[in-house]
Amino acid sequence: MYKELPKLVMYRGLGRNSILYSLSEIIREFDIGGYDKLTLTSRIYEQIRSILEISTDYGFDKNLWHDYLTYILLTRENPFTLTCERVGMTDGSVNEFALGDMLIFNRLFNYDFGGLERALAIDCFSIITDYKSVTKRRQQYNKNVSDVVRRVSDEIAAAIEEHTDEDEAAEETLRIVTDYYRDYGVGVFGLNRAFRCSRQSGEMTFTPITNTEQVMLDDLIGYDIQKARLRENTEAFLNGYRASNVLLFGDAGTGKSTSIKALINEYYDRGLRMIELYKHQMEDLADVISIVKHRNYKFIIYMDDLSFEEDETEYKYLKAVIEGGIENRPDNVLIYATSNRRNLIRETWNDISDIELDKHHSDTVQEKLSLVSRFGVAIGYMRPNQREFQSIVRGLAERCPDIDISDEKLAAELMREAGKWEVSHGGMTGRSAQQFIDYMAVKTSAAKQ
Repeated sequence: MYKELPKLVMYRGLGRNSILYSLSEIIREFDIGGYDKLTLTSRIYEQIRSILEISTDYGFDKNLWHDYLTYILLTRENPFTLTCERVGMTDGSVNEFALGDMLIFNRLFNYDFGGLERALAIDCFSIITDYKSVTKRRQQYNKNVSDVVRRVSDEIAAAIEEHTDEDEAAEETLRIVTDYYRDYGVGVFGLNRAFRCSRQSGEMTFTPITNTEQVMLDDLIGYDIQKARLRENTEAFLNGYRASNVLLFGDAGTGKSTSIKALINEYYDRGLRMIELYKHQMEDLADVISIVKHRNYKFIIYMDDLSFEEDETEYKYLKAVIEGGIENRPDNVLIYATSNRRNLIRETWNDISDIELDKHHSDTVQEKLSLVSRFGVAIGYMRPNQREFQSIVRGLAERCPDIDISDEKLAAELMREAGKWEVSHGGMTGRSAQQFIDYMAVKTSAAKQ
C-alpha cells in the first residue's frame, strides 16, 4: 500500500492524517520490522475506529473498506473531477494520469490484509470487509450518501472481479466514476442535497444537511395550483430556460416551507441542490453565489420565514444580488423564499399616512416595496376554508394506518374532533391538521394496547 500511494497523481493530497495514509505508514513499518507489536496493533485499531465512525455517519455496510475508498473517489475535488462534472470525460492526456490512479485504487480495493492480521493475531480487517451494520433509523445517518457510495462501490468491485486484466479493470473503474461525476458531480455538492453555509477563519464553508425531510410535493394535500406553478418554474430552471426567483407568502402552517423542501427530493437526480441562508447572513449572499456559479448544478438559495423590521437593512444585500448589481445573477442560481408577509418589510402607519414625515415619503415607501418585486413569481398560500380543511384531515387520515375512517360515522366523528382541535391549535391549517392526525394516531394506538 505504501508503495502505491506515492504514485497517485490526480487523487494525491489526501493528507498525512487521513485513514489511508495512516494505514500505509503502519504497513510500511510492519514490512520493515522491528516494531512493537502492541503499539502497532493499537494504531491499527485507531484507524479501524475511524473507518467505523465514517461508516456509521453514512450507513455503509458489507465491505466498509470498499465503501471508504469509493467515498474518497467521489469526494475528491481536483481539476480532473471538476472537468468531468461539467462535461464528462473528454479526450486528453490527463486521462492517462487518471487511469493510473484507478489502477492504484483497484489494487487498494483488493489489498490483502491477511499477513498483517496473522502476524499481529488480529481479525479487524476481516470483520470490516464482511460487515453487517446495526439497523438504524434513516434519520441517524446520511442515507443519500449511503445509497450512492454503496452502489458505486458495488459497481467497482464487480468490474474488478469481471476483468482479469488490470488495465481493462482500471478503464472500467474510470468509466464508472467519471459517469458519476457527469451525472451527480463531485465532492460535497455531488453527494448531498441541501446545505448550510458559514464562515470559518474567513472562508465560506458548506455543511451538508443530512436529515432532510423525505417529503414530496404530492404529500402536501391541496394547494394544487400553487404546487403546479412551483413545479413549472423549477422545471424551467432545470431545463435551462428563463426562470424566476420565487416568493411563497401567506398564512403560517399552510405548507410553504414543505413545498420548497420537497423540491430537493423530487429533482436531486436532475442536479438540483439547495443552500439554506438565514437573514443574518444576507451580506454573505454574494460570496455564496460566487462560489457555486461555476459548478454543474442548479442551486436554489432557500430563505425561510423571510421578513424585515423597519430598522433592518439586510434586505438591501438581497436586492442588490437578485437584480441591480453590476454582475448578473448566474444562470444556475435562483432564490426561493417563504414569508408570512406579502411585502417582506414591515409597514407602519407612517408608510400609509397622508402626513409625510419624510420629504420624499413616496420614495421611502417604494424602497420598501421594491424588494418583493424582485421576485418574478409570488405564490400565495392561504388558510383553507372549512371544507378544504376537512379534506386535508381526511387525506391525512387515509394515509395513517392507525386511524379508521372506513365508514361515514367514523369519518364524521373524526371531523368533529378536528373542528375542536383547530380552535385551540392555531386554526385551520395544514400544520394543525397534521398535528391533529399525529395526536389521534397516538391516542388510537394507546387505546388498542
